[in-house]
Amino acid sequence: MYGEDLDRYLSDRDAKEAILEVGRRMYAKNYVVSNDGNITCKVSPTTLWTTPTGVSKGYMTDEMLIKVDLEGHVLQGTRKPSSELKMHLRVYRENPDLIACVHAHPPVATSFAIAGIALDRPILPEGVVQLGVVPVAPYATPGTQEVPDSIAPYCRTHNGVLLANHGALTWGMSPMQAYMRMESLEYYALVTMYTGNIIGRANELSCEQVDRLVETRTKMGITTGGRPKCRFAAGGQPSPCSQGHACPSGSPCENGEVASVVRSVMAQIQGR
Repeated sequence: MYGEDLDRYLSDRDAKEAILEVGRRMYAKNYVVSNDGNITCKVSPTTLWTTPTGVSKGYMTDEMLIKVDLEGHVLQGTRKPSSELKMHLRVYRENPDLIACVHAHPPVATSFAIAGIALDRPILPEGVVQLGVVPVAPYATPGTQEVPDSIAPYCRTHNGVLLANHGALTWGMSPMQAYMRMESLEYYALVTMYTGNIIGRANELSCEQVDRLVETRTKMGITTGGRPKCRFAAGGQPSPCSQGHACPSGSPCENGEVASVVRSVMAQIQGR
């Protein structure tokens, strides 16, 4: 059983190469500036490689990376880990099945984090299947124990989280999956901003359509992500939950906060 478990992990060499590649991609995409962000990848049930503090993620080299245990003790490497390593370690303690985490500050998603608005509108099939709902964790001072405590409730049920007034954190079964979820998160935020605050209109998926997408996601072996909040039945009529009644089959109710913000912004744009 132990040997089979080890097959889940990358070798030290492959893990470090993956971290460096993710760092270059994050920097090229402007998801991080200066020395922001951090990346980790487990190579066994109790050890992982992490990025150092004080280094641009777009210009890291192999010898800069640090190997630590799940308590954060340095096992290999000469540099100092980021103070935000605590956040990654908490993810692995809460959900030992996970292999990698990526933390970045993508500008649109970070704007939603600053506004305190979760990404939970059913507007993209890919968003529902590949990412799901992205909640906002309560504000916590970066580098303190408050941060890992704030994300702990989401590590088993979701695929990522917005960090209030800070940025975003995604996780997965490899560094590339965790990074791709960060890309999906930023794209989801961008389209939500365009449709909600610039175009002023979005044809949201119906409750039945969301149900089918969640079923597809489950068949793909993805059991995390939550269920986006739907407002409409299949025929386009408001669903009972959007009218204040009980939601069918446990369907969540409309995100009134997002709708209120969008109406307010559009009213200002139109001079009302």
